[in-house]
Amino acid sequence: MADGIDFKDLQRRMDGAMSAFRHDLASLRTGRASANLLDAVSVSAYGSATPINQVATITVPEARMLMVQVWDRGLATAVDRAIRESGLGLNPITEGATLRIPLPELNEERRKSLVKLAHQYAESARVAARHVRRDANDALKKAEKDGVINEDDMRKQTDRVQKITDTTISDIDKALQEKEAEIMHV
Repeated sequence: MADGIDFKDLQRRMDGAMSAFRHDLASLRTGRASANLLDAVSVSAYGSATPINQVATITVPEARMLMVQVWDRGLATAVDRAIRESGLGLNPITEGATLRIPLPELNEERRKSLVKLAHQYAESARVAARHVRRDANDALKKAEKDGVINEDDMRKQTDRVQKITDTTISDIDKALQEKEAEIMHV
């Protein structure tokens, strides 16, 4: 944009932070097993961190069980390790290239650890929103310095950037509260 920053792009980037956060929250399943539970898990495969759904098929054969069918049998150990180290509190049972993952009952301690993980996801999303705000404010300062916009326009646009950031962070906090209530509901 010739006179400051592109607010559509700013909003798109803020929405991206919110979308990533909602995706992370979706991986915190509280009741039934869901294949999305393992979306956040990355496997060290072929020399890089690869999402688990790119090296295996994830199915839900029972309400409290996940089944992971690894395509390359040599990666079964790496997939097992990635799931155990994911912070989800899951312990796979490996049978060749197939991993059965029983989901533990959610006791009070497990619920609290899921809430703690949800808070970590929320903080990451807030940081992402603040980074978008910083980039926008830097662009505004540069535009003012280059004489593209005047000081009053810069102040108005900086306020608008802050309002968009505040709205995004408020949405993150609201989604976190809803997820926390869902997790702690017995």
